[in-house]
Amino acid sequence: MDLFLLALAPGLAICFFIYYQDKHDPEPKRLLIMSFLLGVLSIIPAILATKGIKYLFNIDHTNDAPDLDQLYYAFMAVALSEELSKFLVLRWFAYPKKEFDEPFDGITYSVMVSMGFATIENCLYLYHGQDLTTGIHRMFTAVPGHASFAVVMGYYVGMSKFSHKNYPQWIGLFGAVLLHGLYDACLFLKHYPVMVIIAVLIVAISVFYSLKAIKLHQENSPFNKDSI
Repeated sequence: MDLFLLALAPGLAICFFIYYQDKHDPEPKRLLIMSFLLGVLSIIPAILATKGIKYLFNIDHTNDAPDLDQLYYAFMAVALSEELSKFLVLRWFAYPKKEFDEPFDGITYSVMVSMGFATIENCLYLYHGQDLTTGIHRMFTAVPGHASFAVVMGYYVGMSKFSHKNYPQWIGLFGAVLLHGLYDACLFLKHYPVMVIIAVLIVAISVFYSLKAIKLHQENSPFNKDSI
């Protein structure tokens, strides 16, 4: 039970944090819950795509695999598969909704989808025999990482819908894949001890800039009376 709660707590805590950051025009709870649940389901195509890419490109992901294979696995098989799966939920479920009516909503829905994904991923890790230490490590690294990558994606998806400038949605997807891939690559190259430190720094920097992106969308919200 303790491990199960540990798997659930980080993602749910971040969901509540993001919900209360949406100060000017909060989203309907039913859509947020649906986004979270679709994020849970999005792990299925992500897993299938990861396995497919690994097979098609003959990528070795054993502990003694060549560094180049580890990089291919990090960026192509994992980061691209997972972030694209989450992006498609955001784009085809949340984006067309009439309730998606300000740029900040891109961040809100993106994080909800991502936390659904990260939560079920946590449960799968612990189900397959990972211990309390793994759960704690993921609480402070992998889950905040997923959230910050989602903020990057959601920031640009929100901008693409409402800005008078041309913000291609793929910029958000590319940014999320790049950060996710860098983070995973550092962990897969753990035989270089410095890489673990770099992975933590990537998450820390991503979280820092995510908080700045959240603040920027808050200030520029069309529902923010102080900005009128």
